[in-house]
Amino acid sequence: MTNPEREEAIWFIYMVRCADNTLYTGITTNLQRRVDEHNNGDVGAKYTRSRRPVKMVYYEQAENRSQASRREYQIKKMSLQSKLKMIEGVDV
Repeated sequence: MTNPEREEAIWFIYMVRCADNTLYTGITTNLQRRVDEHNNGDVGAKYTRSRRPVKMVYYEQAENRSQASRREYQIKKMSLQSKLKMIEGVDV
């Protein structure tokens, strides 16, 4: 069963820069909570656990979880150069 509150929430696609200077892309309904989870505890992504601390470097809003997931997939397929241009605010 789906949670209607979850579907009506505002979804974000975000990128964090890890301590080793790599980028991690994900989706969330709460940006601050998610960064805190990446930096503390075991709830953050396995990828970021050994690369702490992380810092938010980019985010954008999506209409729903489905669109957020599709955009996350698009961003993950992008080259590092394209991601860096996004972070710098340059149109890609």
